[in-house]
Amino acid sequence: MEEFRLQKFLAHSGVASRRAAEEIIASGKVFVNGKRITDPAHKVTARDKVTVDGKTVTVTRTKTYIILNKPLGVLSSASDDRGRTCVTDLVKIENTRLYPVGRLDYDTQGIILLTDDGDFMQRVTHPKYETEKTYEALVKGEPTEEDLGKLRAGVELDDGLTLPAKADVIRFKGPNAVVKIVIREGRNRQVRRMLDAVGFPVLKLKRTSIGGLELGELRTGAWRHMKHRDFEALFGKNEARKLKFG
Repeated sequence: MEEFRLQKFLAHSGVASRRAAEEIIASGKVFVNGKRITDPAHKVTARDKVTVDGKTVTVTRTKTYIILNKPLGVLSSASDDRGRTCVTDLVKIENTRLYPVGRLDYDTQGIILLTDDGDFMQRVTHPKYETEKTYEALVKGEPTEEDLGKLRAGVELDDGLTLPAKADVIRFKGPNAVVKIVIREGRNRQVRRMLDAVGFPVLKLKRTSIGGLELGELRTGAWRHMKHRDFEALFGKNEARKLKFG
């Protein structure tokens, strides 16, 4: 029977990326056949009972990849101890335990991916890949080219200078403007903080694409399975072929 390193087993079960799985194992939350295991290289098979926080996890051979148009007021989490609605509450697939890929703020709408594939999660979210995320932000006021230039150069925030962003005004709504902004990082509330820092508070925010994968006509709260063309849009044709997700 095939053996897995415990770290890889958790990643393949969709619990977390391999890096995050190492942290979960080190924290003492993982048990194998009733014994706490803190070594990520510990070998397990499909016959072993593996639990994380008391919940049994298994390796699934067929992976699931979902595109969701997250509504406002929904958490980008798999659970919430305060009983708030999470993205996983909106996508129910029998015998499948999904996790959000990265995060999208509670008060932000738009595209988010869900999966049970830890390697896919790692490939999309790891900082070294600098996956672009595109947002449309309704801001208070009308930014000038000089204001947009500050976003394009990088903005000094309390957690350091951001990477340069792409930023353009795409339309106006009365005295306010809609700014299209593309970032390559995933800091907490980053787009809101960047626009605040240059003097244009965000009134409404929507994420419209991740990499080249666009939200399209998917209505708010709706979801669908990713197709081959979606992986190509996300990673590029050649890279998608090499990665063999889906």
